[in-house]
Amino acid sequence: MYICLYFLCVMIDDLIKACDIMQAGGVILYPTDTIWGIGCDATNEKAVQRIYELKQRVDNKAMLVLIDNPIKLERYVENIPEIAWELIEVTNQPLTIIYSQGRNIALNLLADDGSIGIRVTNEDFSRRLCERFRKPLVSTSANISGEPSPSNFKEISDAIKEGVDYIVQYRQDDMSKAKPSSVIKLGDGGLFQIIR
Repeated sequence: MYICLYFLCVMIDDLIKACDIMQAGGVILYPTDTIWGIGCDATNEKAVQRIYELKQRVDNKAMLVLIDNPIKLERYVENIPEIAWELIEVTNQPLTIIYSQGRNIALNLLADDGSIGIRVTNEDFSRRLCERFRKPLVSTSANISGEPSPSNFKEISDAIKEGVDYIVQYRQDDMSKAKPSSVIKLGDGGLFQIIR
């Protein structure tokens, strides 16, 4: 019981600090429903640009966004195909869906064609973080562009750890090998493309 209470206190402390940092335009390193991610306020273009620079990634390669509830999709996507609701409902694994027209998101998060990748997270920490922050979060793999994605915290490079403003303590000792999400791009008329 004391161990559970300790981890709950660590989580709450992390949630408060991470939200404060992101509210001020900062960048965090945090656990997600897949691999560890670099994150920030997905509506703040300057914060998003900092992540591109940290990853040494060109900003025409869009990054995905996390939300905690599918109902919030309508705030950030112009038109949601009916199949999206069905996919979200039936999937039991992390699934990122690329929608054709993003909105109310930092412009430098959108792909050249205006699309945006969004995932509804069910993992405890990232879901609570989205709930508490009340805005979508950037979630991109915690690696320099072109290098392998780390499957747990221990595999994250010092360059990434030193480049963020806050590192979440929760789940750092989890050594399970996480994998990236599946990715599906939805088009008009029910067309879709499996990306990963």
